[in-house]
Amino acid sequence: MDVRRRSAGGAGRPVNHHHQNDAAKASDALPLPLYLTNAVFFTLFFSVVYFLLTRWREKIRTSTPLHMVNLSEIVAILAFVASFIYLLGFFGIDFVQSLILRPSQDVWAGEDDEEDIILKEDARKVPCGQALDCSVPKIAPLKPALKVAQKVFDKETAPPSAEDEEIIQAVVAGTIPSYSLETKLGDCKRAASIRREALQRVTGKSLEGLPLEGFDYESILGQCCEMPVGYVTIPVGVAGPIMLDGREFSIPMATTEGTLVASTNRGCKAINLSGGASSVLLKDGMTRAPVVRFNSAKRAAELKFFMEDPENADTIATLFNKSSRFGRLQSVKCAVAGKNLYLRFCCSTGDAMGMNMVSKGVQNVLDFLQDDFPDMDVIGISGNYCSDKKPAAVNWIEGRGKSVVCEALIKGDIVTKVLKTNVAALVELNMLKNLTGSAIAGALGGFNAHASNIVSAVYLATGQDPAQNIESSHCITMMEAINDGKDLHVSVTMPSIEVGTVGGGTQLASQSACLNLLGVKGANREAPGANARQLASVVAASVLAAELSLMSAIAAGQLVHSHMRYNRSSRDVSAMVSA
Repeated sequence: MDVRRRSAGGAGRPVNHHHQNDAAKASDALPLPLYLTNAVFFTLFFSVVYFLLTRWREKIRTSTPLHMVNLSEIVAILAFVASFIYLLGFFGIDFVQSLILRPSQDVWAGEDDEEDIILKEDARKVPCGQALDCSVPKIAPLKPALKVAQKVFDKETAPPSAEDEEIIQAVVAGTIPSYSLETKLGDCKRAASIRREALQRVTGKSLEGLPLEGFDYESILGQCCEMPVGYVTIPVGVAGPIMLDGREFSIPMATTEGTLVASTNRGCKAINLSGGASSVLLKDGMTRAPVVRFNSAKRAAELKFFMEDPENADTIATLFNKSSRFGRLQSVKCAVAGKNLYLRFCCSTGDAMGMNMVSKGVQNVLDFLQDDFPDMDVIGISGNYCSDKKPAAVNWIEGRGKSVVCEALIKGDIVTKVLKTNVAALVELNMLKNLTGSAIAGALGGFNAHASNIVSAVYLATGQDPAQNIESSHCITMMEAINDGKDLHVSVTMPSIEVGTVGGGTQLASQSACLNLLGVKGANREAPGANARQLASVVAASVLAAELSLMSAIAAGQLVHSHMRYNRSSRDVSAMVSA
């Protein structure tokens, strides 16, 4: 959708709103003044919502089926639908017009006025701390690098049209917010292109080398990334195949670290020649832990006892499970800290990673508890007892996401011929490095050689949340000589692998293709959750192969040599400077 041409020199002129007064308005057809009509429907809407919620809460308490309604409830439902349609139509007018009509100069100017008000309200008059300077720093204006920006545009796309040039200048001047381009233009690709050009002019730095073309910007709107100016390319290698639980899997790995894919591939070869690996799923449950506060520790303990009482389990589970078809509450673990209570909810989430799913269920339970515990103050939906994207003992001990053990028996001759070392050396190195060394370092879930390397690479390739590599890389690697010291038993235990095959970055084309390579793309309709569980097992098997290969390289003294061969650039680094 195009944007109306701005008149020359109009960027700094005051906006005139008076010319719109003579235009016909939709509200002219109403029998009452607009403000009275709005007040009537607002009152009706919230009144019937309150009435219906009260009635349905009473039915839940008395175990009365919700579909059994009386005359007053039917009337309330009809009134709710009518008021909802009116409010939706009333407040949807501007949205529909923004899709059909091109925004005028007044649209841009009105948004600028709102930003000015926000900035004025945010002005700080009192310092935040005695030793802190909390004033907003003044940033010196940068000279626009018009020549650099034009050069990049010639490489990535055609030069900007006159209309785009006008919008670019407005973004550079700050009269059009960069974040609003997608909404105002209705074209995500065009918005990214304009934002990119404006960024180059403001910073004076070239984005040459950062691709713009060849990406579906519509697919990330509202779910993956805001204010895009391009996309980063990461090479994807394939390790394997690896035989896992009687099936072969080729492992996609997105990485810029040389030797990583090659080393994992060598581990896969050793495992395959020894008969393959097997995995066991110990637990499957995502967690969320809100923090609530009371006036006393006694009241906090009363809620703890209420939540842990088996007689209340069914009621809490029913409330929680209403939030999703797949979210099913498994347990609630409570911890008291003074007058504060932390409630760690754990639930199954199907093929989704499930953070949003469990959060909605938690909110349902908190709303219900507010009636019986009116003095409960909900401080936050997440109190870090979950614990998400942070190393935490609770995840290491209790698990979060998928808890998986993967093991393999490596024959002695394979250790010698493929891994170029021996069983005794591997067992000793694992004990002194992964166990003793990690203990001396005070490691938390880090009793391994480099599990996070593999988790990160597979996560990036398959559209997982890369920040969850932190807890997902919790791993203990065990090696033991068996059969009179001839063969090697190796295993990895990973209690918190957080993965999903639907939602988030899994829907992007490249990541979706990698999931398809593994045979776990999308949701499993026959057995919900099976695809996500299979992906977690593949992650654990990949870590197993990589641990086996790296430990062998260290034991054989090959680590430095292999990195010098595969992980060094032949480019002249001194010639690489900022443009």
